[in-house]
Amino acid sequence: MDDIVKAALAKWPNVPACYGWLGLDDRGQWWMRDDRVQALGPFAAEGSTAASRGAPLKHEKLIDFIARNYEADGRGCWFFQNGPQRVYVELQITPWIWRVEPDFSLRAHTGRSARAQRTWIDEGGRLYLETDLGLGLVHTQDMVRASEAVEHGLWVPHEVRAQEMPERFGYVTSPAADRGAAL
Repeated sequence: MDDIVKAALAKWPNVPACYGWLGLDDRGQWWMRDDRVQALGPFAAEGSTAASRGAPLKHEKLIDFIARNYEADGRGCWFFQNGPQRVYVELQITPWIWRVEPDFSLRAHTGRSARAQRTWIDEGGRLYLETDLGLGLVHTQDMVRASEAVEHGLWVPHEVRAQEMPERFGYVTSPAADRGAAL
């Protein structure tokens, strides 16, 4: 967490959290969702539409700031700490999106490095890696490289049902929908 964020938290400890305004898709793209967009439907669930995603973030310094201050609370809801305010993230699928490097090392959508521990595949053929940072989906552009890791015996996929993953791995895909449980 940035030092400036820690200072803001100390100065203003009781700022209300923000829900529904930020989304993370299955390719590691951040999306800004204003009130109008949120009214169109959920970010990533049954009934969501392309319009309900919002606008993709393009500002590199903002994206880097989010990445440096991205973490989970005790409920498994992911957020970024924006000064004194927590901005909860709506997840399309998992809290991490993995990029697979040529040497099969991993880099998250935030730029952080991770080490693979277990490999999972769901009924739709999506490949997930459980790492020292947590569970994430392998980016679609890296599936050829990931399949090479499987062929070399570096990763051995275990079957899992996609709908069971949030509970099994302790994350919440929609903190906005879950917020009633926290109150």
